[in-house]
Amino acid sequence: MTKLGLYFAKKSINRSDVSRKTGISKTRLSELANNTTTQLKVKELYLISLAIDEDPGELFKEVCKDYKLPKK
Repeated sequence: MTKLGLYFAKKSINRSDVSRKTGISKTRLSELANNTTTQLKVKELYLISLAIDEDPGELFKEVCKDYKLPKK
């Protein structure tokens, strides 16, 4: 499961509602939530944040919290 998938589960977010509100297919949302190799687009993240009434920056931080700059 991806960070987005874990976020959906933690917040009990209904993917069908998100799909209906954003126009992102349920299949694509399932891929984004379950497949760690699927790339999340910024536009998708923004639309999802609007659909779930979450600050886009907060959702971005949650989804990307494990990314770090490489050590020198």
